[in-house]
Amino acid sequence: MLLYKAMNKTDRKGHVMKTKAVRLYGKNDLRLEEFELPEIGRDEILAKIVSDSICMSTHKAAELGPDHKRVPSNCATHPTIVGHEFCGEIVQVGEKWQNDFKVGQRFGVQPALNYKPKENGLGAPGYSYEYIGGNATYVVIPNEVMECGCLITHESDAYFKVSLSEPMSCIIAGFHENYHSDYANHAHIMGIKEGGAAAILAGVGPMGLGCIDYAIHCDRRPSLLVVTDIDSARIERAKTILTPEEAERNGVKLVYVNTSEVEDPVEYIKSLNGGRGYDDVFVYAPVAALVEQGDALLATDGCLNFFAGPTDSGFKAKFNFFDVHYSFHRITGTSGGNTNDMVEAIKLISDGKINPAMMITHVGGLDSAIDTTLNLPSIKGGKKLVYTHISMPMTAISDFAELGKTDKMFADLAEICERNNGIWSTEAEKYLLANAKRI
Repeated sequence: MLLYKAMNKTDRKGHVMKTKAVRLYGKNDLRLEEFELPEIGRDEILAKIVSDSICMSTHKAAELGPDHKRVPSNCATHPTIVGHEFCGEIVQVGEKWQNDFKVGQRFGVQPALNYKPKENGLGAPGYSYEYIGGNATYVVIPNEVMECGCLITHESDAYFKVSLSEPMSCIIAGFHENYHSDYANHAHIMGIKEGGAAAILAGVGPMGLGCIDYAIHCDRRPSLLVVTDIDSARIERAKTILTPEEAERNGVKLVYVNTSEVEDPVEYIKSLNGGRGYDDVFVYAPVAALVEQGDALLATDGCLNFFAGPTDSGFKAKFNFFDVHYSFHRITGTSGGNTNDMVEAIKLISDGKINPAMMITHVGGLDSAIDTTLNLPSIKGGKKLVYTHISMPMTAISDFAELGKTDKMFADLAEICERNNGIWSTEAEKYLLANAKRI
């Protein structure tokens, strides 16, 4: 694990700089602790974290502990700070980076550094480091984050938007990773087929909503987008947030399908495209039957993107290799975005073209992060957003009004969210940060 020289870092008032952070010691062993940060080196940056959205990947890291590909084997003695979808402000800049970064700048981090494997103690912020991760009040950003171009400053009006730019970058990566072929030149054409038919299977979860949003607002849109799921309530919520009318204004025909209500999902989904297959299919749940359904939906030269990281390292599904040979079916997968994807996400968010706030269904403080992370698969809804400097149970936005009967803060938050179609917002964030109990 990366080790820093044992010196205390003092703030501008001369006090020892401490952080509160959720650290991983082993399988399902997360602890909220306060400890001193080391003095930053000349090539490091001290930062304040404000928000972190909890990713299913963090749950998987907690579940697997050192068996996870990004968690160091010595985490029991050198625990790592978890959380990689974070946003904060720069507090102090080491000499090396003072021409590039300034105190007070807001930032996000692309965690996929591709710098060194975990065996050398380095992998990704939020998984592999002792002093940087999203579930913390203050962190030390190591040199390699800047060296890799993965510290991204921004001028967004809200912290949560940049926290969500990381999962949005993963979605964007999937769209760029899909490919088709120019047979005359044996060349791969990267990206989804513009003006083609696309399907998102298990697509109304938090990441699915982001995928729909990007599909209908990016610069390489399909003409037909079919989104499936088996949860009626989630489908109905999606319809009110990302409407077929909004999609149509952007030249996309958007159709939601509850496949539990259809006798033959493959044939029905194909019927929505005149009986033809789909150029691009995204699978958003690690279910073998869903992968096989996606395979059956592919058109000639169609590409299936498996965007659903399983915890089972032996996860398998059947794939029709007759169609691979004769119909040129392709398969790919993505597990994260790169820096360019995150820059694109931040720009789209800043320009108001996409709204990742729709992914958020729960909000809480740093003291809610452990239970939320460990129990994430069983907590219904979308993204769970943590504000690291407040104390608050992880609370569903839909419960604000009921809690507001006895708590003015929740009453006010309910009113703010109600004015925003039940969605989290910049106004809600500012109100919460000004009124919630400090941790």
